[in-house]
Amino acid sequence: MKFHKEGYASLTIVILFSAALIALVRYFFPEVTWAHYLAYAVAAFLTIVILQFFRDPIFKVEVNDKYVLAPADGKVVVIEETEENEYFKDKRIQVSIFMSPVNVHVNRNPISGIVKYAKYHPGLYLVAWHPKSSTENERTTVVIEGKNKVEVLFRQIAGAMARRIVYYVKEGQQVTQGSEMGFIKFGSRVDVFLPLGTKINVQLDQNVKGARTVIAEL
Repeated sequence: MKFHKEGYASLTIVILFSAALIALVRYFFPEVTWAHYLAYAVAAFLTIVILQFFRDPIFKVEVNDKYVLAPADGKVVVIEETEENEYFKDKRIQVSIFMSPVNVHVNRNPISGIVKYAKYHPGLYLVAWHPKSSTENERTTVVIEGKNKVEVLFRQIAGAMARRIVYYVKEGQQVTQGSEMGFIKFGSRVDVFLPLGTKINVQLDQNVKGARTVIAEL
């Protein structure tokens, strides 16, 4: 387990805030022992929250060109046939994974291949499970073409709390299944769009692990 680079700024803010809080309490209430302990508890709680949120687990990815791996940790909240209007402009199978604040928020490439499309869209901050969040929220859309020429689209979507989406891939880049492609801060969701007829290996409300759970077979 390691600490993700996207959390350095947040951790610095928490450390500075905690130090200031403890110093102020000790200065203004030097004899109030319970106030000191309360300040310590608040500082410890905030630090633990940041450390767990930005944790980045280390594990071995089993690369397989026939599999589509979960791009994020979380719960499967949508499995349905729908119209994808940004890139494919036809019907696809959508699998959506909701990430709560306690999930690992590193996002990973679901397949290996060439990035054919990568675009950031500014937008709203509707709750991540809102039906219109896929098309109206701040989001990024990435399409990877695998070795079998099958294209998989996945979309990072900001939620009511998530106010920063980061993605590291660019068009024309060769990426490896399970490698890190981005990060979303403080709860959100990832949608995956697959060709019709794809075998789906997960069910609604199932908890999945990014780059470890096989969500579909191409």
